[in-house]
Order: sequence, then structure tokens, then C-alpha cells
Amino acid sequence: MLSFWKSFVNAVIFLFVPLTLYAQTNDLKLLDWKPKSQLVVKETRILQPKFPVIDFHNHLRRLEDTEKYLEEMDNAGVWQCVSLDANSADDFYLEHLRVSQKVSKDRFLLFFRPDFSKINEPNFGENEAKKLEKAVAMGAKGLKISKVLGLSIKDKSGKLVTVDDPRIDPIWAKCGELGIPVVIHVSDPKAFFTPVDQYNERYDELIDHPGWSFYGDEYPSKEEILAARNRVFAKHPNTIFVGAHVGTLPEELHRVGMWMECYPNFYVTIDARISELGRQPYTARRFLIKYQDRILFGTDTPPDAEAYQVYYRFLETDDEYFDPTGGHHLQGRWMIYGVHLPDDVLEKIYYKNALLILDKAKKQK
Repeated sequence: MLSFWKSFVNAVIFLFVPLTLYAQTNDLKLLDWKPKSQLVVKETRILQPKFPVIDFHNHLRRLEDTEKYLEEMDNAGVWQCVSLDANSADDFYLEHLRVSQKVSKDRFLLFFRPDFSKINEPNFGENEAKKLEKAVAMGAKGLKISKVLGLSIKDKSGKLVTVDDPRIDPIWAKCGELGIPVVIHVSDPKAFFTPVDQYNERYDELIDHPGWSFYGDEYPSKEEILAARNRVFAKHPNTIFVGAHVGTLPEELHRVGMWMECYPNFYVTIDARISELGRQPYTARRFLIKYQDRILFGTDTPPDAEAYQVYYRFLETDDEYFDPTGGHHLQGRWMIYGVHLPDDVLEKIYYKNALLILDKAKKQK
């Protein structure tokens, strides 16, 4: 009888344990799934870049951290860093300039950001252009346009303010007159404009940040926003426009290349998009080499030595299947591959192209 019960208990354990394990696996939520790759491949640590670096896209609005930013830049071999937070609103740009220049007169490059909350005021464009000119005289190096333009800013009539709204023309023209570049970020990743469902490749990111979804009738399409942006490029050929995030279309590099050929005044930065570039390493490498004179380095991540090292690894090595999350944050559930660029291309992307653009402003003075 005892042997019968032993056999019975063993049978129950044999059946129950696998079913329990199956249930645990079956109940795992996608947001909680963090698989560890079993792949063993070469891992290269790049502590310092081959050449000096100008980070052409960053946000240094936490002025109390300015000295910390400089320390991290030194640790990572970053020569200069652009802050896109010299806001016109409440004259914040004055304080930003004061603090940054006190810590270092030449390591921080501040870009003025127009105050679109005043779009309804008479002579909005002319007034912001005058303010921009004052900021440049005090040391500002460019202009920044964020994605709220074309997506969420509305005038008093309730109409969405488009990127090519004529009220903004005086600002674009003033940038051309002063010889300063415009870093322009309009629209967002393609996945952010599609339904947040089982087919969305950035589903878990959008579930975690629902405010990043721009799908629905209340928003214009991504194509509408980009078309308006491109009309601005054509209307203001003397103004240099630097498209943030690989022109906000790294998923279609052939189209970005087409725009660069169509608009000689259009450049792009790679900031916060190595996750997109690194999953298409062959195409990305060809693109970076072909347009090597029109591409700038950037991160969109507050200065951090370890974050910079992820970018260096992507650009300088041929490492395979590594996690880009440390360079910005989780953007899609995939790994990336290095593009091991030639030294002459690296040098241009790291700093030479940025210098050429910034030097134009100096020559205008």
C-alpha cells in the first residue's frame, strides 16, 4: 500500500510541476520579458573616441548640473556640447547663457528656442527674430525647433500651426541672414503614428509612454508634417536646417538621402537613433559614407560617459548584436550592429561637419 501512495505522489509531481512552469511562462507579460542573449560574440569597449566630438543635439536645461555636464564631457572626450534649451519663454535663454558661459566660455553651444505660445501676437515672427538676433549677439549659436510645431501648437482660432506657417518665415530668414543653423525636430518615429496594437514594433515603449502616441484623427499624419517641413527647406535655401534624429525618418534612409540631394541646405544628426541605424548596419554604413559631409554627431542624452561609449562602439567597431539602450533608452525590442566607419568619415561626423556649419555664422559677423 505504501508503494502505491509513493507512486501516486510521484505521478502527481511529475504532472503538476511542468504544468505549473508552463502556467508561469504563459502568464509572463511582454513588459516584464527581459531575455538574456546566449550569443557569445566579440565585445569592444571604446572609452574615448578616435577624434574630438561635438555633440550637436543635447538638452542641458538643468543649470545646476552644468559643471557635472562638463565633467562627463571630459570623461568621454567630448569637446563641445549643444544645448537646445535656450528658451525664449520667460527669457530663460539669458540665464542659460550666463550659467553656461560662467562654467566654460567655449564648451557649451546654446541654441535659441522660439516661444510659440505668442504665435497670436501681432508681428510674432519679427519679434522673435529680433530676440534671436539679441541672443546670437550674446553667444547663442543656432535655433531649435521642437516637435510641438506641426503636432500640438494651435492658434487662437483653434487651427493647428503648421511647420510652414508664414508667421514663422521671419525667423527662418533671420537664421539665414545670421548664418546660424536650425536644428529641427518635427514628427516622431513611424511607430508613433500607427495603432498601438499587436503589429506595432514599439508597442511596449508606447504602452509605457502613452503620451508618445500620435495616432488618431486629432493629429496630422507624419507625411503631412514632413511635407510642410520640406516646403520650408525649399522656401529658405540660404538657411541651414539640421534634421534631428536622422531627419526623423531613419526607418527609410533612402528617402532621407533623396531629401539631402534635393535640398543642399539640409543636414542630419544621428542623435537617439542608433537603435534604428544599428539594426540595418549595411544600409546605414552605406548611407553614412555616401552623405559623410552632411551628417553630424549627437546623442539627445544629458552628458554621460557610458552613454557616449555606446555611440562610439556603434560608429567605430564591427561588434555584433549589442544593446543600444544605454545610449538613450529602450527603443524597440532589438539589438544593433556596429558600422565600423573609416577614419576620415568618423572625423567628419564627430566634429568637422559641425565646425563647418558653425564657422558660417562667424563669417557672417
